[in-house]
Amino acid sequence: MLVLGIETSTNVSSVALGSEQGIVASTSLSRGKGHAEFLIPAVKFLCEESEVALSQLAGIAVGVGPGLFTGMRVGVATAKTIAQALGVPLVGIASLDLLAFEIRYTPKLICACIDARRGEVFCAFYRQVPGGVQRVSDYVAWPPQRLAAEIEARVEEVLFIGNGALLYKERLPKLRTEYAAFSRAFPQASALVELALPRFFREETDSLYELEPLYIRKADAQIAWEERGVVIQRPGRVKTRKREGER
Repeated sequence: MLVLGIETSTNVSSVALGSEQGIVASTSLSRGKGHAEFLIPAVKFLCEESEVALSQLAGIAVGVGPGLFTGMRVGVATAKTIAQALGVPLVGIASLDLLAFEIRYTPKLICACIDARRGEVFCAFYRQVPGGVQRVSDYVAWPPQRLAAEIEARVEEVLFIGNGALLYKERLPKLRTEYAAFSRAFPQASALVELALPRFFREETDSLYELEPLYIRKADAQIAWEERGVVIQRPGRVKTRKREGER
């Protein structure tokens, strides 16, 4: 079963082709072209170089975040479009789950962190279970000091993974903590394919029309508008808050 994986929740775009026998091909880009300009040419390139026709794909997997809003939307929209065009099922997986899966063999408590900008990280905690990891917390957006307090309260060894942890390393506890290599700082489409395959086999797929990015907080643009006194009621309509004394 050939699956195409698309991961764009961070500033790194990643695409992979794989099956139950392993990853066939993968590529990623961390600077230069944006997600929208990179994805389709990357998919075509992987298919051509691995001599795989699009018609051979049996499923599309996509990282749904949490992460950067534009990247998540581009990735999910692209995955939906390809799945609909090919008439194949779709699976969405949280990008923090992909990070934790990369270090699934550690006995330590895993903390996966993605830079959320605005002085925060998207994070979640995981523990090793047979065959992978199990999430043991909600997906949250915390400032590094809030995450540090949570780590201190748990009083156990923690293995951090993700660019969010590396970015705020100096603000996080130094005792009982370890950091995964920078090469694993971003969620990758290869891990996405590996995690999605069992769901395809179990037919635990997502609705093409209901799958959405995993939003943990408001978009940066919406926060900026609200800080300026603009309330977004629904797409296409905004209103400005009246200042005190105005009618």
